[in-house]
Amino acid sequence: MEQLIRWFVGNPVAANLLMFVMIVTGILGVMNTNQEQFPNIDPRVITVSVPYLGAAPEEVEEGVCMRVEEVLKSTDGIEKLNSYASEGHCMVQMELTEDVDPAAALNEIKSQVDGISTLPVETEKPIVSKFTLFKSVMRIAISGDTDEKALKELGKTMRENIAALPGISRVDLSYVRPYELSIEISEFDLRRYGLTLDGVARLAVPLPRGTAALPARLAL
Repeated sequence: MEQLIRWFVGNPVAANLLMFVMIVTGILGVMNTNQEQFPNIDPRVITVSVPYLGAAPEEVEEGVCMRVEEVLKSTDGIEKLNSYASEGHCMVQMELTEDVDPAAALNEIKSQVDGISTLPVETEKPIVSKFTLFKSVMRIAISGDTDEKALKELGKTMRENIAALPGISRVDLSYVRPYELSIEISEFDLRRYGLTLDGVARLAVPLPRGTAALPARLAL
């Protein structure tokens, strides 16, 4: 190393020429480097979601997550497998190896999960999907001196208008609550027809034949 430094000190032209070549090469490299503000990322992740409404996390883990893991842990092409149990829901997440086709792995995992017959009867049908990242380029907040329903309707209209624009593939409406149907029955009508609120809620007590419908007020 000392001899190399001594040689460059004795040959300043060669040192300046080497520095010039390095600067030009660096500039050309920066100009040819592919730069993206929102790079395309394809996560090789498949998720299995199983709703188990009303169950505690311990019940979800023992009754659903562990059984799904037992079926999928021997599947080829899975590099890493994690499961998450929460109240009323189980999610199993799998990372695929680089040499596996995600579409073929998705079909194979779906067929294996659909073939599980030991899940509790209270569970809903498992949902198998490939994890996809979407490019979020804009968030629009809607506010105003009006009620929640009007803001929600305005948001729906804006979502449809934005989705109709060229180059827009997906528009989501967030932070809105679903509509709620409220049925109110007066105490007089309940006594008149011999009903209770629990009976009406369960729809277990039919009205006598030939009677008119209960007067009720619907609020949306």
